[in-house]
Amino acid sequence: MREAMFIKKNAEKWDRYQHSPTDNPDETAERFVNLIDDLSYAKTFYPKSKVTRWVNGIAAGIYQSIYKNKKEKYSRIFTFWKYELPLLFKRYHRIFLFTTIVFVLFVAIGVFSSKENPDFVRGVLGDNYVDMTEENIEKGDPFGVYKDGNPFSMFVWIGFNNIKVAFLAFIGGFTLGLVTIYIMWSNGIMLGSFQYMFFAKGLGIKSVMVIWIHGTLEISAIVIAATAGFVLAAGILFPGTYSRFESFKRNGKDAAKILISLVPVFIVAAFFESYVTHLMSQTYDKAKNTGLPVWASVSILAVSSLFIIWYFVILPIRLHRKGYYIQTDGIINRVKKDNA
Repeated sequence: MREAMFIKKNAEKWDRYQHSPTDNPDETAERFVNLIDDLSYAKTFYPKSKVTRWVNGIAAGIYQSIYKNKKEKYSRIFTFWKYELPLLFKRYHRIFLFTTIVFVLFVAIGVFSSKENPDFVRGVLGDNYVDMTEENIEKGDPFGVYKDGNPFSMFVWIGFNNIKVAFLAFIGGFTLGLVTIYIMWSNGIMLGSFQYMFFAKGLGIKSVMVIWIHGTLEISAIVIAATAGFVLAAGILFPGTYSRFESFKRNGKDAAKILISLVPVFIVAAFFESYVTHLMSQTYDKAKNTGLPVWASVSILAVSSLFIIWYFVILPIRLHRKGYYIQTDGIINRVKKDNA
């Protein structure tokens, strides 16, 4: 084949390989094999041609993107948290937005229903819990429920329970998201009713300062776990150009990574609830208004909120705009841009 014909036949493909990278491992392997075939042909018939150097450069770039991060096992952990997880989560920002809106809607339903029907709170939280809370409020100890128990035992139980709820929200994806929706519904209605009970008693701001110290991370993590469940369901319902089984495998792997990333968040939230909230409930006094200083409560709330917003929303968008993408499992590459 004449060199001009060889170039005309393959130039469009080479240009696409060079300027349109893919994060699909199978397609990456296919591209590399095709380039090796083209390179072998070019070296045989056009060894001194510029086209041979071009194809060789593209193949070398793909090869380096596959193997460059396999030097150290610890760099894999660093890469996962700094690049892979945020970039992976960026793929599912629309699902995350959908999940957040639905959860907020469920909370709003809980608040509205509690306001319109006083018995609704008892139906959701139970008579015993409501009676106990109202009794504590009358005694000037509204957060007395957090006093009971050994802090370490609370830490273990709370952490385990939160992780269990997150896991159920995740595997709810196998039911096409129906179980995930139910978990969001039950938690959202409960949260709305719970918060309304304190606001109705004039303790809304104080409850935020005490309860949301751990609730910010805890509730955010449950919403993100539900997102993982919907990611799994989307792999089954919307396979796109993949086979349904292949789509399920891809989304299932991504959803599992999202779920695993929440374990540290739940541990920190459990620590806040079992130690910080526990301490505040023990020192709270209605008359003296003692407890954790307001600045400390606000700082914990602000840092927790900023962490969730930064890591799961802002950082993924920034990395994407800078041209970073996942080449293969854990292998991060970057498309160079003029303004990057």
